[in-house]
Amino acid sequence: MKIAIVGAGNSGCALGADYASRGHEVTLIKTSNAMHDDNFKYLSENDGVMVLDEFGEEKVGKISKITRDLYAVADNDIVIVCVQTVYHKALLERLVPYLKSGQILLINPGYLSTAYVLSVCPNPDFIIAETESTFIDGRISEPGRFRVGFRNVRNPIGVYPAARTAEAREKLDKMGTPFTYLSTVVEASLHNPNMIVHTVGAVMSIPRIEATKGEYCMYHEVFTPSVWNILEALDNEKMEVLSRLGCERLSYVEACKLRNSLDEKRDAKEVFFDYAAMPTRAKGPVTVNSRYITEDVSQGLALLESIAKSMEIPCPITTSLIEIASAALGYSLRDCGRSIESLGPDNIKKILAEAKG
Repeated sequence: MKIAIVGAGNSGCALGADYASRGHEVTLIKTSNAMHDDNFKYLSENDGVMVLDEFGEEKVGKISKITRDLYAVADNDIVIVCVQTVYHKALLERLVPYLKSGQILLINPGYLSTAYVLSVCPNPDFIIAETESTFIDGRISEPGRFRVGFRNVRNPIGVYPAARTAEAREKLDKMGTPFTYLSTVVEASLHNPNMIVHTVGAVMSIPRIEATKGEYCMYHEVFTPSVWNILEALDNEKMEVLSRLGCERLSYVEACKLRNSLDEKRDAKEVFFDYAAMPTRAKGPVTVNSRYITEDVSQGLALLESIAKSMEIPCPITTSLIEIASAALGYSLRDCGRSIESLGPDNIKKILAEAKG
């Protein structure tokens, strides 16, 4: 298959190497000059060769095309967006006009960016899909080399319109990624694990982040019993919203178990703490002004709060985390975040109506 990956950071390069090693024809498109320019230059000068180091086992992928031209997406079967969600709106406004009938736009992860697509193209003849989280976790360790920290055993994904899920599945399953299909993109957006674990973990460890000056791993230290109580309280607010939207009331730990473990008998909370304790966990966040807060509070919690308030669902933990994070950074993460208004009320209504059949 022909797969275009928009975004040449950690996630985009990992997927590019992985799909190329599986025999797919991969185009990697860099959208900015902000980060990883040294790796992009290396790939451009070395025939797109990227090595995946997965716990000592090396896999080599040769990415067919390295470019900064967005119009290169036009000739591909699947187009995967792998940039931070804070940049989705501006990127999709530029990208969507190049998409054609029959293509699949896969937003990884989404946070309901389907609504941004509908703002540009109200009745798309291509398919939109949203995932909950990145498929392969890790870091570019040096130019041309990616060190894998974790690979999901399942990847929940929602399709818009839901009526085209079978059509989408026929193509998506050929990628080689183990997908699990949800009933709607709404589920995928609200089950983004970073909305729960990054926000609580980063906000509650602000002093530790600053005191250690980067020598810190949130997953290894912050989720003490008291902080876990905060996480579960936030998760309950999320589940109440899901329930009122007609979706399954699935907890964070059960969603984590679905993504991370094939053992159906294992305790879900145990799965999370084993996942958090992995020695391959990268350090971070190394600064309070990191995507753990700037992205997942503004794009995740602000969206959750907006939906909850529209249905008159109390969400004090969500609101408190937004306020604390905003105070710590000195500006309103709500004002620059996602909401029903910023995504477009009519777009949200269309997505919800379609999801309910």
